Amino acid sequence: AIHSFGSSEQHARWLLGLVSGERVGCFALTEHGHGSDPGGMETRAERDGDYYVLNGSKCWIGNASIADVKVVWAKDEDGRVGGFVVEKDAPGFRARDIEGKFSLRMSRTSECWFENCRIPAENRLPNASGLKAPLSCLLYARTGIAWGVIGAAIDCYETAMTYAKEREQFGRPIAGFQLVQQKLVWMAQEITKAQLLALRLTRLMETGAARPAQISLAKRNNVWMSLQCARKARDILGATGITDSHSVIRHLMNLESVTTYEGTHDIHTLIIGRDITGLNAFGG
Repeated sequence: AIHSFGSSEQHARWLLGLVSGERVGCFALTEHGHGSDPGGMETRAERDGDYYVLNGSKCWIGNASIADVKVVWAKDEDGRVGGFVVEKDAPGFRARDIEGKFSLRMSRTSECWFENCRIPAENRLPNASGLKAPLSCLLYARTGIAWGVIGAAIDCYETAMTYAKEREQFGRPIAGFQLVQQKLVWMAQEITKAQLLALRLTRLMETGAARPAQISLAKRNNVWMSLQCARKARDILGATGITDSHSVIRHLMNLESVTTYEGTHDIHTLIIGRDITGLNAFGG
């Protein structure tokens, strides 16, 4: 967001530390009452002299409790969505980590509040105007997800294959049974298709020709494929599949989060449906 919508001064101030890993960043868009409908966000940023005053809350934000640089999306006095950089220890900001997660346990996921949080006016991203700005960031994230989940699927496939060749039942490896082979063949087939889909999308992204619906198609398909691979691998592993002696159950739990964030499976269905029919099935 800072790279795409920030000024050269903002680039110099924040990007180097973020790219080097010396600073931690976060992207705060989702709210408690507005997940799939970010346009309904209630967080506000009002100008007060040389400052903006932020009021509102965000939820399910990765790294919010530890981030040095937080890009917060809020509506200004005109109701226009803008990006505002809130630095660590800004007055009026507080956050707490969400506990009890069974998925993405290594990720610090937080809810946060802005209570008359004052930031310098120069912290507003000058080139971010309207909801299109944060949504464009999500397009790149969804493309990355379309690739990332393939890695999880491959690991599940390779784990299941190794186990199936070593595990013997009825006097022979279970990899020799038809139903096990059907699962392994399905995984190999769908992983290959997902790789080709992600490769095609990346080439379109590189030329600027990718459309949002095409990105949704890749995110929707590849996450679903990876989740199915994890489930089939878990089946092949039997009882040991629910233990931490293999990575499959970890992938299975983590992918349950991936199917939700950056647009749920159903939301991407509606995006693609709108594109191919020309009819909007979203509410409102």
